[in-house]
Amino acid sequence: MIGVNVDITRREEAEAERRRAEEELQAMNIALRENEERLRLATANADVGFWDVDEVNQVLHWPPLVKAMFGISPERPVSMADFFSGLHPEDRELVGAAYAAAADPEERALYDVEYRTVGKEDGRVRWVAAKGRGVFDDDGRCVRVTGTAIDVTARKADEAKLKELNETLERRISEVLAERRVLAHIVEGTDAFVQVVDLEFRWLAINKAAADEFAKIFGVRPQAGQCMLDLLTHLPAEREAVRAVWARALSGEEFTEIATFGHREQRGHYEMKYNTLRNSKGERIGAYRFVYDVTERIREQERLARAEEQLRQGQKMEAMGQLTGGVAHDFNNLLTPIVGALDALQRRGVGGEREQRLITGAIQSADRAKTLVQRLLAFARRQPLQTRATQVGDLIRGMGDLIASTSGPQVKVSVEIEQDLPAAKVDENQLEMALLNLAVNARDAMPDGGTLRITADAQDVDLGHRANLKPGRYLRISVADSGVGMDESVKARAIEPFFSTKGIGKGTGLGLSMAHGLASQLGGSLTIQSRPGLGTNIEIWLPSTDEPVKAESQEQVSTPGGGPLGTALLVDDEPLVRAAAADMLTDIGYAVLEAASAEEAIRLIEGGLKPQLLVTDHLMTGMNGTDLARRVRSEMPGTQVLLVSGYAESEGVAPDLPRMVKPFSGNELAAKLASMSGSG
Repeated sequence: MIGVNVDITRREEAEAERRRAEEELQAMNIALRENEERLRLATANADVGFWDVDEVNQVLHWPPLVKAMFGISPERPVSMADFFSGLHPEDRELVGAAYAAAADPEERALYDVEYRTVGKEDGRVRWVAAKGRGVFDDDGRCVRVTGTAIDVTARKADEAKLKELNETLERRISEVLAERRVLAHIVEGTDAFVQVVDLEFRWLAINKAAADEFAKIFGVRPQAGQCMLDLLTHLPAEREAVRAVWARALSGEEFTEIATFGHREQRGHYEMKYNTLRNSKGERIGAYRFVYDVTERIREQERLARAEEQLRQGQKMEAMGQLTGGVAHDFNNLLTPIVGALDALQRRGVGGEREQRLITGAIQSADRAKTLVQRLLAFARRQPLQTRATQVGDLIRGMGDLIASTSGPQVKVSVEIEQDLPAAKVDENQLEMALLNLAVNARDAMPDGGTLRITADAQDVDLGHRANLKPGRYLRISVADSGVGMDESVKARAIEPFFSTKGIGKGTGLGLSMAHGLASQLGGSLTIQSRPGLGTNIEIWLPSTDEPVKAESQEQVSTPGGGPLGTALLVDDEPLVRAAAADMLTDIGYAVLEAASAEEAIRLIEGGLKPQLLVTDHLMTGMNGTDLARRVRSEMPGTQVLLVSGYAESEGVAPDLPRMVKPFSGNELAAKLASMSGSG
């Protein structure tokens, strides 16, 4: 028999191996399907979409879930163009750069971006979080990019809300902190002294201003947490005052008061407002206070009170001056005929020796009355002044010997004049009289002897100066003694007329008031500095002038003798004064025509009268003498004019008009007329 024997053992083994492989493959397929189902279910439940880009064929694989993220219906095919066009315009550049980096063989970066999409069909904006990586072949070429996409719109909305809440919270916190910082800065930077104290007198808070002021007053600097009473053990009296006022506040009392704290130069006035401090439960836990330094306000009130007192005093002196000036003016009108009559009787030798002695005594009394009236007018600032630019230093030096002899051997007189002292416009005779009166007062204030120091210097005066003068340059004449001095009550009345501390019969009380009136009338002031036992310093302040100082005429004055000198027109509304003056003019050599008013004098002139001399009173009813003199000078330039007055009426008085002070004697009138003729 011929046959073939085949060994099928290996074939059976291969078949068995195949069957086992098929079974394993089937099992793997089942497992894969199960895994794919699990993955599908997981991704479906997790809202995770897979995407795959075939880079070789440029084919995009999107499941319905990813299409929904771009607002595309499930059945619609998509391409890479749909992907890029579906991106929000603001995110395209970012996404494109990330995708390119993932597909780049060199970078092979992780594709990890969040972007917005704009639905192609519904226009809705969604947020997508995508991740993926590139797949590269053996040659390094990117063949595909695959990854996942998740719709995070809800999360982004929550994040936006959370961010808004956080920003709102941060803003509110910042606002609260800013408000507290502002309050803290205000409290710390304010001029008010702010303190907060607990029931044990410990500072809970104290601002810088309060700490600085406490240190300035008490010498120790406080800090929060310290007990204020412990810091004041070295000042028992101040410690008790502080304890007492805070005890009221800590007991629950709320009040405002002004108190004084500190000692010596650190003492000040403070307005303090206390309030109760309570916790959130309303329980009293301490007190706080706001304090303001009102020292300047109190001092200003005191200065205002002093100024008001000075104003009342000034008004009183002004009223007294007006009364005094009016009385003195009337006395001058009364004295003029008396002096004139006595002078005429004396010159004519009327009566015997006894009668002439009586006339001489009467004339001496009239001269004293004349001096008294001049002082009254000086106080009232109504004396007629003949002012001219004067070297006051030379005037004072010239009076040195007279003042020394008047003061007596027990008084040492010292005269100190500043070099290059400017001139002042003064009435030299009146200033000499004022200085002599001050020197006599100084001598009387030193009954046991002492030092009289007279000085003169130039001073620049600013606003607020103690002399109450307008700003400018002034001469200061000081008459200082080392005598008994004056207390405040005496100093307040020192310039009142007839006020004197010398006793009855030892003075008129007009020397200082006359000096005060003269200084004021010259545009200056008089100040008094004095303390009991330390002496007195009287200062006369006079405005300086740039006018040149003219040398005084040395022409000898003589009385015109016999023979008619022409016609004199005499104008005065007081008949007695007019009669006395007419008699004097007649004795001098004039033919006199009288007029009781300026209007009457004008009628005489209009009627053809051409006088060689016009002598007129200044203050009269109707037109005054100054206006009359101006008219006569204008119409008859050759007529000599003399203005006579016992009253300083500065308004309307021409400074170039020759003037004479009432009362006057015949010799004084003759001398004045002679000087006018000599200067004319």
